[in-house]
Amino acid sequence: MSAPLATLHEECHGPVAVVRLEGQVDASNVDLIGVGLRGILTNHARGLVVDLRPTTYLDSAGINLLFVLGAEMRSRQQALGLVVENEAPIARMLAITALDRSFPVHSTLDAAVADASPTT
Repeated sequence: MSAPLATLHEECHGPVAVVRLEGQVDASNVDLIGVGLRGILTNHARGLVVDLRPTTYLDSAGINLLFVLGAEMRSRQQALGLVVENEAPIARMLAITALDRSFPVHSTLDAAVADASPTT
């Protein structure tokens, strides 16, 4: 039995769910990743932050998943935020596909969580 290409590591930061996506996301596992991300997000969550810093590969299927997930969340008045290091190859993918202009992208987890959290 082979190891999964990607694993999801869940955390909760108050009203914001955080998922660290470790490994590779491509057409072979994107459906499973999508089920996992949707399963983590509750109706009570203010938003979801996907930490892509430990993601080593993200193809067009993974980019499309993030667009679709973000649109679903917007319809429920929830926020999707992404964490990507500025110089990472994945940051370039987000820029090429305009994902970084559709959803907030931060270089640190703290900044992404703060952006997705309600203000007091």
